[in-house]
Amino acid sequence: MMQELNYIRCGDYYIPDIRLPEETRPIGRWGRMHRDYIKEHNPIRFNALCLNGELWSYLADLNEQAQSRLELIIEQMKAAEGVTESTKQHDQMAWVGAMNSIRNRAEEIVLREMIYEEDAV
Repeated sequence: MMQELNYIRCGDYYIPDIRLPEETRPIGRWGRMHRDYIKEHNPIRFNALCLNGELWSYLADLNEQAQSRLELIIEQMKAAEGVTESTKQHDQMAWVGAMNSIRNRAEEIVLREMIYEEDAV
């Protein structure tokens, strides 16, 4: 879709008034990792997103989706492995170890599925 261009007069010249869309959401950790990945491994897609002014929105959306997915996977793993608040009260070190293990595995899943776009094994 072609937009009508507006021009600004600067001295004797008219310059196109081109602006990027306003985006205030942060791209976060997941967005930064994915940006670096597509910049290196899919430069055509990266350039297209940049030229269309969609890169920041795309990365902000991906960051929110990845964070939601991470939280969901962690909750599912906690339920499947029986890691509860009573475990936390009775044996804090075991709970911390279990939670670290769950978080690390969940982050690996998010990295493979969403950030590095690998097919699930």
